[in-house]
Amino acid sequence: MTESETPAFVTSPIVISPVEQGERPFRVVQINGVIAGIARDMVDVLQLAHAAGMEHVDLDDPAVVRWVGGGKYRWAP
Repeated sequence: MTESETPAFVTSPIVISPVEQGERPFRVVQINGVIAGIARDMVDVLQLAHAAGMEHVDLDDPAVVRWVGGGKYRWAP
């Protein structure tokens, strides 16, 4: 099998981790494989994406955002 025939693994550019417990629960946000910061709500995710140069981020588009351990409404353990 040549390189051009090898299926490519495609992931979403934004990956949101499961909720981490704490006094103020949060989720770690990775953008293009790099930790961009933590988010405590959807607005934080959008702010981190915009700071990374991404505009018009659709939080419902799995090609853009991958939610791990719960969707965009999950912010408590």
